[in-house]
Amino acid sequence: MTILDILLIAVALGMDCFTVSVVSGVMMRKLYWGRFVRMSFLFGLFQALMPLIGWFAIHYFQSSIEAYDHWIAFGLLFLIGAKMIVDSFKSEEEATFNPLRFWTQITLAVATSIDALAVGISFSCSGYCSVSSLTLPLLVIGVVSFVMSIVGVLLGVRFGGIFTRRFKPEIIGGIILIAIGVKILLEHLLV
Repeated sequence: MTILDILLIAVALGMDCFTVSVVSGVMMRKLYWGRFVRMSFLFGLFQALMPLIGWFAIHYFQSSIEAYDHWIAFGLLFLIGAKMIVDSFKSEEEATFNPLRFWTQITLAVATSIDALAVGISFSCSGYCSVSSLTLPLLVIGVVSFVMSIVGVLLGVRFGGIFTRRFKPEIIGGIILIAIGVKILLEHLLV
């Protein structure tokens, strides 16, 4: 693969991170620098780790991973999205979905990066025969996802007020997360 191929893969993988970050920024309504940088770091870290896990797993669990990764991603994103929608009808004190919480960020990072397992499998099939040969692709994927997440949060915080005056961001965010899950599921089922 060329560096352009790797960059395009990184941008494609980072799109889910970007979308979830925009929604999180809208929900945050203001910048919490430490927490949003942590979320962006977790998104980048998991986007970089999942291809490595996929690369390792190809040797042991190829058919199992390919058969279920899209269902896992769909399930996680659907549950998180549904929870956001349900929480939107509760008072702020009752709502439990909070993109500033560490465990919420971990769950979102895992859910948005599960499809990157397949990229690791494709790396294994594309001639990447050692962990050291994966260093550049994984670094590019992680950095691109990190940057896209930061940009997403900044855009969400900056322009989120436009949407929050008319819509509840939790409902929009929940629908977007469910849509991402459905997209991942359909991509795998229709191939």
